[in-house]
Formats: sequence, structure tokens, C-alpha cells
Amino acid sequence: MEIYDVIVVGAGPVGLATAIGLRQRGIKNILVLDQTRAFRQVGHTVDLLPNGLKALKCLENKAYEAVKQNGMKFSSPPSTDNQGQKSASNSPEWLYKNLQGETIRSIPLSFDSWFANYGGGRVSIAWYELQTALRKLLPPEQVKANHRCVDVIEQPEIGCVRVDCVCDMGTDENPYAHWQEMTPVENPDTVSSPSASKSFQAKLVVGADGINSTVRRVIYEDTDYAAFSKPEYSGFTAIICRNIDNLPQDLVKQLEKKYIGDGRIVTIVSGAENPRMMLFRRGIGNFGYIIHAALTWESVQDKSGSALIELGLKAIETANFPDLIQQLVRISPSENMQQRPYYIHRASTSNALQLPPTAHVTSNTDKEQIEPAWSHGRIVLVGDAAHGMPPFMAQGTNQGFEDALAIATLITNLQLNDNQAIATAWKKYEHLRRPSMIYMQQATLSPVIHSSQRDLQSYNQRVYGRDFEKVISTLL
Repeated sequence: MEIYDVIVVGAGPVGLATAIGLRQRGIKNILVLDQTRAFRQVGHTVDLLPNGLKALKCLENKAYEAVKQNGMKFSSPPSTDNQGQKSASNSPEWLYKNLQGETIRSIPLSFDSWFANYGGGRVSIAWYELQTALRKLLPPEQVKANHRCVDVIEQPEIGCVRVDCVCDMGTDENPYAHWQEMTPVENPDTVSSPSASKSFQAKLVVGADGINSTVRRVIYEDTDYAAFSKPEYSGFTAIICRNIDNLPQDLVKQLEKKYIGDGRIVTIVSGAENPRMMLFRRGIGNFGYIIHAALTWESVQDKSGSALIELGLKAIETANFPDLIQQLVRISPSENMQQRPYYIHRASTSNALQLPPTAHVTSNTDKEQIEPAWSHGRIVLVGDAAHGMPPFMAQGTNQGFEDALAIATLITNLQLNDNQAIATAWKKYEHLRRPSMIYMQQATLSPVIHSSQRDLQSYNQRVYGRDFEKVISTLL
């Protein structure tokens, strides 16, 4: 069996960025494994912010340029819709308004505005397009779909880790994902029915397999971190209506006049900032929305269709959202309703990280404070597998790119047969990244975007304004 230098489990953006960073630094004997049976056009829109783009540029400039170009195209939609009618203009700002329709904050959406302030731009890009742009920078034979990791077994006697996979097996729906898989698949001929087992060996394994990480579950079994092997409910759920078409013209005019104008998206917040609604335009006279609300785990279980409409209505009625918004929710087509509970892997159980009362945690934090390790032996976790969180501050992928940069830098300077050096490298990784993640998770759970201008400026400088060349120099 061939022994790779590094196996990356997970071919999402963070796993691919890690592999690209390793290759750029001369470590080319690598393999990326992913459970998807074929690469599909799935996923949501990803906002890449200055810190993520700067980390990606440090990893590999070609990756940065490819993602930037694809993101700039995605962020500049055509001026007409499918029927040739003039579309709503692409708002240069993301507006935050109160219930009265007054603007309380605006966020620029242009790349140049962010670059001028923080030395790094901002782009929006479809998750699949991001994955594809990065995947094309790796040799095709180094990225294997249809390899679902089911176990990782350390082999200290030969200084390796064995990764066991199942192939050609229909995967269960991931209950923690932010989307559902859809057809078409990129290469439908590659999907077959018989199942088979395969194993691979590597000197190091990077677990980049998302918030429902198999690698995390395996390495936490029979350890002090067993309670943290699966994601915990963060206390927040999104209630989503994908599309409401043929709205009454009077309602459309009122929504445009009071909230969205001729833009594409607006966030409407109550005084308590919970719940909040993202109202977005899907086309001429068509709207959709996402209600983010602090809801108990029990209240969202098995809810769909009209039950979700009632749940959303109750949340916004309690927060005194105006009749205009309640009317919009009330006429939502039940078949277009979805829910997405948001999950978290806490970077710390200390008082530095406060979850809402609606959270459903699986470990007792009253008596002990734990920082679950992000590594075990020759295995290390990155991205959501280490510290997944809700997407409110759009930092999941961006923080994952920071992880990828740190790990690629550390591995490049390792003697892969030196167990002590490996352990020291993982400690450096956590020492650098854990304080940032504790801060970021708290900022996400209590979004600073709704706090004072002073707090927001402090957050922006701390997160976006860093010089990553200097950050990485601390690891060398």
C-alpha cells in the first residue's frame, strides 16, 4: 500500500485549500478523499471576506486569483432576468433596518471598498463554484470522490495512520448540513451501486470533513472529549421560504418602499435583535426570506410546511414585527418552506463562550471547563470539523482558510517521522487559532454587527485587518 505524506479527508473548500497550500510548499505526495458520490451543484452562497481571502492568497496566489475572478462574476448578475425584463439593480450595500424601515447600518458589498479598508477584498460565490475553482488547481488523481471515511486508525509501529473508506455507497442525508444535495451530478456515469471497502495510509491525516466529521468522532471516542464528538445545537434555527411569487402588487410596493428599495437584500432587526429577517428579492415581484430565531431544539423537531410558517409567525409576532412582514410570512407557500437548525463545535466550554438558553448541549459545563483538542497523534482537525458554528458572521469558510494556512505552514516544516515535533506543531496550531475561534464564536452567537459602531470597528480591525505574513511568522 502506498504511503502518502498527507491525506486530507474532505474535499470542501477548506480541505482543498489545505491540499493546495501543501503542494505549493513542495509536499505533493498527498490525497484528498470525499464522501460525495460525485461532485454536485450543491450548497449556498459563500461570502469570502478580507481575512479569508488574505489567508488564501498566502496559501497560493493562483487559488486566490481563481476564487476572486469567479466571485466577481457571481457578484455581478446580468441586468435582465430570464424573461428579458430589467432586473433590480445590484445594491452596492447590504442594509440593516429596524422595524420602522430606518437604516441603522450599511455594509459595502464591493471588493474595492473592503480592500481599501483592510488590504483584502470581499466577494460572494456559490459554494460549488468555490469548490470547483479550488479542485481544478489539484491533479485530478489526487482528489477522489465516492470515498466515504468510516474509520481512522493510528499505526504507531510504522508511523502512519490508516484511513478506511466505503465506496459506491449511498450516503445518508447529513442532518447538520446547511443545504440538501440536489441533482444533476457532474459525472453521473461514475455513480454505481455495489459497495466496496478501500484503505489508504499516510504519515499525517487532516480532518476537513465538516461539522458532522467522522474523523472527529473517531479520535474523540474513548477520550475525555467523547461528549464533544458530535455537534451541539447552537440554540438558533433558520426558517426559510425559498420563494414567494405573484405577490399582491400593493404588498410589493410597501416592501420596496419601507425596506428593500431597488436592492437585492436587506436585514430587518427588532430592538432585541432576535429574531431577525433577511428579506431578499428573487425577481420581479418575487421575494424570499430567512428568519433567524433563538428556538428550542424541541420546538423545531420534525417541523415542515405550514408548521414552519406558524413557528416563524410566532417568532416575529412576539418581537412586534409589523403587519406588513407578518402578511408576507402568512402567505408563504408551505411547499417552499425549509428549516435549518444551526450547530456548533465549541472552541471552549468556559464562560468566555456564552450560548443562548435555547442551546442543547451534551456536556455538563457547570463543573469543568474544557477545550477539546483539535488533534490526536498524527491526526489534526481544521475548519468546521474543529470549530463549526452558525453562519451569521459569514466566517465559517474564512476561518477554515486561516486554519489551512496555519496547518500547511506547520506541516511544511515538519520531519514527518518525529512524533514529538508533530505534537509540538499541533500545539502551536491551537495556540494560534483557539483564542481567535473563541472570540469568533462569541461574536457569531451575539453578532457584533448589531452592536455599537465602536464595537463593530474593533471587530473589523481584529478580524479583517491582520497581516497574515506576520501571523504565520509566529509559527516558524
